[in-house]
Amino acid sequence: MGRVPALEEPLKKILGGNTAKVMAEHLDLHTVGDLLHHYPRRYAERGELTRLADLPLDEHVTVVAQVAKAAMKTFNHGKGVRLEVVVTDGSGSLTLVFFGRGAYAREKELIPGRRGMFAGKVSVFNRTRQLLHPDYELLDRDSGAEAAESFAGKLLPIYPACKQFQSWKLSKAVDTLLDLFEAEQWQNITDPLPPVLREGRGLAELADAFRKVHRPRTKADIQDARDRLKWDEAFVLQVALARRRHTESQLPAVARKPVADGILDAFDAKLPFTLTEGQRTVSAEIFDDLATEHPMHRLLQGEVGSGKTMVALRAMLGVVDAGGQAAMLAPTEVLAQQHHRSITEMMGELAEGGMLGGAEHATKVVLLTGSMGAAARRQALLDLVTGDAGIVVGTHALIEDKVQFHDLGLVVVDEQHRFGVEQRDALRAKGHSRGEKRTPHLLVMTATPIPRTVAMTVFGDLETSVLDQLPAGRSPIATHVVPAKDKPHFLARTWERVREEVQGGHQAYVVCPRIGDDLGEEGDAPKTSGKASKAAKAAEAEAKDGTGDGGERRPPLAVLDIAEQLGKGPLAGLRVEVLHGRMQPEAKDDVMRRFAAGEVDVLVATTVIEVGVNVPNSTVMVIMDADRFGVSQLHQLRGRVGRGSAPGLCLLVTEASEASPARTRLDAVARTLDGFELSRIDLEQRREGDVLGQAQSGVRSSLRMLTVIDDEEVIVAAREEATAVVAADPELERLPGLRTALDALLDKDREEFLDKG
Repeated sequence: MGRVPALEEPLKKILGGNTAKVMAEHLDLHTVGDLLHHYPRRYAERGELTRLADLPLDEHVTVVAQVAKAAMKTFNHGKGVRLEVVVTDGSGSLTLVFFGRGAYAREKELIPGRRGMFAGKVSVFNRTRQLLHPDYELLDRDSGAEAAESFAGKLLPIYPACKQFQSWKLSKAVDTLLDLFEAEQWQNITDPLPPVLREGRGLAELADAFRKVHRPRTKADIQDARDRLKWDEAFVLQVALARRRHTESQLPAVARKPVADGILDAFDAKLPFTLTEGQRTVSAEIFDDLATEHPMHRLLQGEVGSGKTMVALRAMLGVVDAGGQAAMLAPTEVLAQQHHRSITEMMGELAEGGMLGGAEHATKVVLLTGSMGAAARRQALLDLVTGDAGIVVGTHALIEDKVQFHDLGLVVVDEQHRFGVEQRDALRAKGHSRGEKRTPHLLVMTATPIPRTVAMTVFGDLETSVLDQLPAGRSPIATHVVPAKDKPHFLARTWERVREEVQGGHQAYVVCPRIGDDLGEEGDAPKTSGKASKAAKAAEAEAKDGTGDGGERRPPLAVLDIAEQLGKGPLAGLRVEVLHGRMQPEAKDDVMRRFAAGEVDVLVATTVIEVGVNVPNSTVMVIMDADRFGVSQLHQLRGRVGRGSAPGLCLLVTEASEASPARTRLDAVARTLDGFELSRIDLEQRREGDVLGQAQSGVRSSLRMLTVIDDEEVIVAAREEATAVVAADPELERLPGLRTALDALLDKDREEFLDKG
């Protein structure tokens, strides 16, 4: 072809339209750069040259031998065929076996007298050693030991592939590209790493890294390539985030400094407890940010029950003192109502601004959800636009165009992972002060503890504050796995324990993965008639990919079914109620109010109670089909009990077998209450697809070589380097290679994600 392509060139120009179409549709590979960055997931080793007399069982070997005889045989009443080829090297013999259509092609090549190199894993069948479908290369009479050694020692790249485009086809396509680049000395390749950085850290050049990762001669080659390519991913991503931070720091915002003797001081004075040291430290960080004329952009993460809402409320009161308004965005109506209720209870007369009996320094705290009645909604909107309401708590209804603020100074987003960035951005866009557009300060909260490196990679544009202390008076939670299938008497004992707690004056939760009315399932999911629930799909995928117990699995247990069974059976006589995402909002709120008031003994619910729900009298959490939930979700659910002075108990009911990965996961949850440790375990099991994929950014993960759990040092160093590079050259004018790599990483979707923060 005589012309070396650029990395952004479409594959169809190099490989042809049909091949490129299959690669685009099934592997999401569109450009030359996409294919070169599609790295082998592992390398097959053919094994050392071995004499047939010395063959070890269950190991990969390469032998040089001569075909002694070959015979085609049928089996399964003539429906199947296999080719059996006996080879010998003088010291012993070995049988090569090929099944199916490939057997006919090989029959023509592997004829008695031909000599070749054969590689595969040694197994035994009918007391005969054999290689099943071995790789082989036939030798000329002149080929000697050198050719055999080269064949045996070769590392064969195995690529992530699909049935429409197998690994060997990918290998061939990559070879085509590499040959083009080699012929022209890699002329058009642009290196994203600044030369000073690359040389200073002793990293290979990009061309060398591509060569070594796709055509390694030794294992050292693979390591060299990995070291370099990990840096590419970490550095380019961190540059994108550093530019986001830099841009954010240039935006104008109104400094919100709390005033002395205002509503915040009045609130602090009436608190019946003292803040933890962690809460005081994090509050100081937030108030420092709020006092600047550039928008705060902070992530507040902490253990279940560590008091994040208290920290957020104090920040909101500080903004109200400074003449602004604060909005808290919650993912579900149940959680919005719960936050509104707990905030007004904590504030007391301070939340009764303009009302009879309201305190001198008081404001209104309003609730805004999609299901509110027209009159209440009109009043809430009026209170926001006039500024009478200093604090609003709401769902995505807050984002609608008709919602206007008098002076929005702070946006608090609870459970960031439940919101699209567009929703968060739309709320921030409502900020203006004295007629001028001003970006509100932003505080993002998550109750799912995130390992430091993940926070740095996923939320790298946010400053991070961590609450890892529990407030005084919180009780320990004991967690046990209940193997319902192996030991049914353990399940019977579970319901006895629930009865005992209720008789002792306490309450219990029972959580199920499904609602049970055969519509689209789980939590607040919309109706999707006839489709399996998200939980059921996850369980099905788990069974298929080997993380579950495999085989056919029954549908997940359902709230409506379990509530009925418990009410008529082991919990007969107790006050059992249900709560799920498709109940009418008034009905949901009524159930939660009665449960909080102690008028319901046992609440059978979906994960709609996962975050924010606070009923200190609840002491038992029974999670049915616990293996169908993720580690972080189990930790969240468990955090609903042990919130008062009585100890909490969490029982994880499962049918997963003792040796299964699902059971290992549950044992980990039972073993530790440390959410950061559990999030690390969760990440090790899920890897990065879920971390940087759709759940976080709306696009697929950009990580192919880097693993955020294993490459902490690289990520930390890349963040430091990226921050320095962007500070010196925000537009990257002196680094065209980096700019090109950034454009490739930031396709339209990801660019929007980072722009919206």
